[in-house]
Amino acid sequence: MPETLNEPWWIHTLKALVVVNVVLLGFAWATWLERKVLGRMQLRYGPNRAGPFGLLQPMADLVKLIRKEAFSPTHAIGLLYFAAPVVAGFTALAAFSVIPFGGVWEVGGYDVSGRVVDVSIGLLLLFALGAVGIYAFLVGGWSSDSKFSLLGSMRTAAQLVSYEVSLALSVLGVVVMAESLSLVEIVERQQDTVWYALPQAVGLLVFFVAGVAETNRPPFDLPEAETELVAGYHTEYSGMRWGLFQMAEYINMIT
Repeated sequence: MPETLNEPWWIHTLKALVVVNVVLLGFAWATWLERKVLGRMQLRYGPNRAGPFGLLQPMADLVKLIRKEAFSPTHAIGLLYFAAPVVAGFTALAAFSVIPFGGVWEVGGYDVSGRVVDVSIGLLLLFALGAVGIYAFLVGGWSSDSKFSLLGSMRTAAQLVSYEVSLALSVLGVVVMAESLSLVEIVERQQDTVWYALPQAVGLLVFFVAGVAETNRPPFDLPEAETELVAGYHTEYSGMRWGLFQMAEYINMIT
């Protein structure tokens, strides 16, 4: 890869817009796929009304969440209550800025690299954004002024922090082998040897289990635990604010 690329700032802006929209579309139809699979497992159809095979159901859900009344508790801590879902969604999307999607292509005389940004501590930044996202869940539950939300946020933080530690430890072997924290350099240095997944098979297994745990799906659904905590940390949220929390969970699953 050349040291200097002919890649002006507006190309970075376009790439960021493309990545964000692709991730959001992936989130939308990941929800459709999950609901269809769960429907078949429970001997029901799942989404099948909006569009062919229910493919437009995510769009219908988006319109519903935008139009739905977004209430807030009377004694909620205003700024933190409103900021928590925004921070959760932002950190989930920002994590994709350091993930490399390819090499460098030449388009119309300009160089277009397969990542939005390349920082020397990309892997560290990825985990830092995940940690900030955990604060969003915790603050959202606490600022709702609800015991159920507070208990749900504490359980969420306990679970996510626990598995963040496992995730961080599982990639240390890859960092040692690549001698870099840059995701771009880690990908490139695998070309000179075998994929790090082979010698780091145990770390890959730990990474996979911890990653599944962070999606808050059974049997790792302690943060919501509807049968015990009403709905968990987002009990007092509705409308698109609730939707942002759900989007952050799904996007973390994709990451």
